[in-house]
Amino acid sequence: MSNERVLITGAAGFLGSHLCDRFIKEGYKVIGMDNLITGDLRNIEHLFKLEQFEFYHHDVSKFIHVPGDLKYILHFASPASPIDYLKIPIQTLKVGSLGTHNCLGLAKSKKARILVASTSEIYGDPLVHPQPEEYWGNVNPVGPRGVYDEAKRFQEAMTMAYHTFHGLETRIVRIFNTYGPRMRLNDGRALPAFIGQALRGEDLTVFGDGSQTRSFCYVDDLVEGIYRLLMSDYHLPVNIGNPSEITLKQFAEEVISLTGTKQKIVYKPLPVDDPKQRRPDITKAREILGWEPKVERKDGLKTTYEYFKSLPPEEWVKQPKEFSSKS
Repeated sequence: MSNERVLITGAAGFLGSHLCDRFIKEGYKVIGMDNLITGDLRNIEHLFKLEQFEFYHHDVSKFIHVPGDLKYILHFASPASPIDYLKIPIQTLKVGSLGTHNCLGLAKSKKARILVASTSEIYGDPLVHPQPEEYWGNVNPVGPRGVYDEAKRFQEAMTMAYHTFHGLETRIVRIFNTYGPRMRLNDGRALPAFIGQALRGEDLTVFGDGSQTRSFCYVDDLVEGIYRLLMSDYHLPVNIGNPSEITLKQFAEEVISLTGTKQKIVYKPLPVDDPKQRRPDITKAREILGWEPKVERKDGLKTTYEYFKSLPPEEWVKQPKEFSSKS
C-alpha cells in the first residue's frame, strides 16, 4: 500500500465520496474533509472502518491544518445545486474564495499538486454552443445564480494566480451535469427531482417549455476524467462531461419510461438566468487525457433509479435541509 496521502474536501458529498472510493482503490491514504452543510456521512460510512481513511469535520473557509505530507489535494467543497446555494449564498461565496485560498495555501506549504472543481456554470447562459474552454461565458454577477457562478470563476482565477506566481502544480476541471448513486433526492436538480416525483407518484415538473438542453455524465465516467486530469501535465481548465445533449422535456419522458409510472409532465415558469443550452466541447479531454464517457445514459439512469428506489420511503418525501448559519 502506498504511503502517499490525498486530501479531498467535500468528501461526504456526491462527487467527493466517489473520489474517496477511487483514490483508496488506487492505493492512496485518503483524508476526507467536510463541514456536512450539504454532505452526508452515509456517503462515506463504508470507509470509516478502513485504516487508509481519515475524516476531518471541518469548514475549509477557515484555516486548514493537516499534519504530515500530502501528495494531492482535490478541492470539491461547495454547495452545487441551486436549491442549496440560493439558501446559503454567503457560504457558497466563501467556500469558493476563502476555501480555495486556504486549500491553495495548504498545497503550497505541502508542495502538493491541487485539482479544483470548477463547473460548466462559469459559462453562464452561453452564447456559444457547445462550450469550449476558451469561451469566457455569459454570466450575470448580480443574479440569483451569481453567487455560485462567480465563486467558481474567482476560484479559477485564484488557482491560476498560484500557478503563475508561486509555480504551484494546479489542475482545473470544469464539471458538466453529472448523475449517479449518492445524489440527494431533494437537491433540486433535474434528475433527482424527476425521479423523486416519479417515486412519490407526482407529475414531473419541467421549467419553461422544456426545450432547454442538458448533457448528463455518469459519475464513474466523471471520476475517471478527473483522475486522468490530476495525473496529467495540463494546467489549464478542461471540460469533463458527456456531449450527448437532450432537452429537459425528452429527459422527463425518459424518466417516466424508466420508472413505468403514469405521471404526466407539468410546466412551470423558467427560473431567472436558467441556462438554455448546456453541452461540453470535450476535444481537449479526448486529445490530452484520452478520455471520453463510456456509460450510456439508459444504463446509468437504470443504476441511479435502483439506488434511489432502495432508499427508505421516508427519504422520498424528505424536504430540502434547512441551513441555520447566516455567516
